[in-house]
Amino acid sequence: MRYLVWVLRLLVFVVVLLFALKNTEPVQVSFFANYTLANVPLIVVMLVSFLLGLLLGLLLMILTIMRKNREIAKLKRDVARLEDNLKNPVTPTDPVAAETIAPLAPL
Repeated sequence: MRYLVWVLRLLVFVVVLLFALKNTEPVQVSFFANYTLANVPLIVVMLVSFLLGLLLGLLLMILTIMRKNREIAKLKRDVARLEDNLKNPVTPTDPVAAETIAPLAPL
């Protein structure tokens, strides 16, 4: 199985390399306010776009992971508190008068 993974990795690398070699012609990249870069290889433009998309996706994923980790920590604290309550139940020390729980109704 390990060899199959390496063969697939090599195949993907070769396909990406051939794609990069076929897309080396220069292109013009236009930004806002008439700012233009001339003679930029197409593969560089595609690589930068891919990396920016990857970075944005990772940032969004990190925010979600941080939120889930906070929730997991809170739930673990709750579980520990509840387990502690089960091991050491709190018993009332002062006897409670019956009238405090259910007051006597007037006759």
